[in-house]
Amino acid sequence: RQFIFHLTMFASAIRNSRLGIRRLTTKPVQNRLYQHLAPTAGAAACAGPSSSPLAARLEARSASAARLSSPSIMQSRFMSSPSAAYSQTVDVFPSIVIEAGGNISAQGPFAEAQAQFLEPDMEAVHSLNESLTKANMGVVAHYYMDVELQGILTSLKIEQLKTSDSSRIAIADSLKMGDDAVKMCEEGATSIACLGVDFMSESVATIMSRNGYAHIPVYRATARHIGCSLAESAEKDAYQAWLQKGRAENKNALHVVYINTSLETKAVSNSIVPTITCTSSNVMATILQASSEVPDVKIMYGPDTYMGENLVTMFTSILNANWDDDKIAKALHPKHNRATLEKLRDNIDVYPNGNCVVHHMFGNEVVNTVKNNYDDAFVTAHLEVPGEMFQIAMEKSLVDKGVVGSTSDILKFISGKVSLAVEEEAASASAGATPSGDNRRLKFILGTEAGMVTSIVKSVQDILAAAGSKTIETEIVFPVSSEAVMGVDDDDLAVVPGVAGGEGCSTAGGCATCPFMKMNDVDALSDIAEMVIENSDEKKMKSHLPPQRLIGKKIDGIDAVDLGSEPILWMRHFMKESAMPKSLIQKISS
Repeated sequence: RQFIFHLTMFASAIRNSRLGIRRLTTKPVQNRLYQHLAPTAGAAACAGPSSSPLAARLEARSASAARLSSPSIMQSRFMSSPSAAYSQTVDVFPSIVIEAGGNISAQGPFAEAQAQFLEPDMEAVHSLNESLTKANMGVVAHYYMDVELQGILTSLKIEQLKTSDSSRIAIADSLKMGDDAVKMCEEGATSIACLGVDFMSESVATIMSRNGYAHIPVYRATARHIGCSLAESAEKDAYQAWLQKGRAENKNALHVVYINTSLETKAVSNSIVPTITCTSSNVMATILQASSEVPDVKIMYGPDTYMGENLVTMFTSILNANWDDDKIAKALHPKHNRATLEKLRDNIDVYPNGNCVVHHMFGNEVVNTVKNNYDDAFVTAHLEVPGEMFQIAMEKSLVDKGVVGSTSDILKFISGKVSLAVEEEAASASAGATPSGDNRRLKFILGTEAGMVTSIVKSVQDILAAAGSKTIETEIVFPVSSEAVMGVDDDDLAVVPGVAGGEGCSTAGGCATCPFMKMNDVDALSDIAEMVIENSDEKKMKSHLPPQRLIGKKIDGIDAVDLGSEPILWMRHFMKESAMPKSLIQKISS
């Protein structure tokens, strides 16, 4: 079953080329930003990544398929019966339910595909642990990893903590991945495996370097390019033209760039407009602080169009909700009031042509179903989702029925609501209330990439287990368009990805799971560990390092790596000091 699942994913990746995601299967084209990078004397050209043989990967998958061929698994609804005819509308979304006792049940084929790896094969966990220990390697992985990989890593972290006070496994958002890697280096790790897309390995390596660990290698899971539709939207001529226009037309311009971009984008952008990176967790705080220190600053936000527009929407919602100056000062920023907030909102220029293939999926069909059939649910939305889906979550958040923010914000919100329900259950029992006999189910719309479910399930299970809850259930709902999957008349495989779509992808261009992130898998991580243990040839190991397109390059006479690292360091200064760096303020005003 696993073999068929991953073979289908591979076929879907090829179909994705019709959506313009050709970098999944081909060598990346020469980046147009290279024209800005002047090589220094003696700088060596960086070789492009090469593809690994498909046959070897399929052979490995065939071996692991035997572990999942038990009758109980093969008789699941996902494989046992033909599905209904493909429909263009959907009334009920697939979901995963964490029952009161912590057990998991899945509703719908898409959810079943996610749930099957939440409880991994412990033999695989122990085998990977042994390899990572021999390699003395730490692992930092993004929340959007493949569910099989996340399930194994989560169990591996638990196993490590049984014999040690710390673990060398971390699943986090893109910024914290770097901090976790530094901590692992401090504890003695001699190499780091970074499981994410290429810009994440760049960021991790940069943060490690600035903390004195430049000598410790960061390895990607594959020698191939792992792209990102959002990051690559900032690598086009149009993005540079937008920055140049903004710089020319505004005296005090500040480019606030999403951290989910390449080091090259940060370097080139910083050479045009003073640039500071941000995350979905700190983007609002960043622009509020910048505008408090430079009152007439022009905020140029990019490349994520949805996130930028959603920030403007948030400010508008606050103003329309008639927040007074005191509430704005207390809840948002002590140096802001209605007048300054309105001025800031009007001074935000959002790049118009950038989006993430995952969050792009939350379109009209999904929004209508949420409105009509899930009014009782909590709604979570990442800052990157389209406007109407974001608006629903924003309205819900004003009455504590939803949250908008980062992956970490979503995880914190869901965990908090479950904890509150457990406390209410305990208080009711202490008061001597007679149990109704019915379980209480909390329902959450997961408005971000489906890979988040692994961390959410683990958090909820821990909360329920710690409290000994007997009545609280949690349902995680995947707002997947009906275009994401379609039925086939096949007795063995009831559901396949939609026509011209990828795994969990829509023909309209969006995905419920990130096809780029899924280029990281268990076999690839095991291969990296074995490569380090065996001290493989230098060329092979070098092919797994983060992109090094800036090494030896200069932009306007400035080292390109330093220029690209500067926006990250400025953000980290702000996070530590709650103030913009003086050097950045001077650069904005110069």
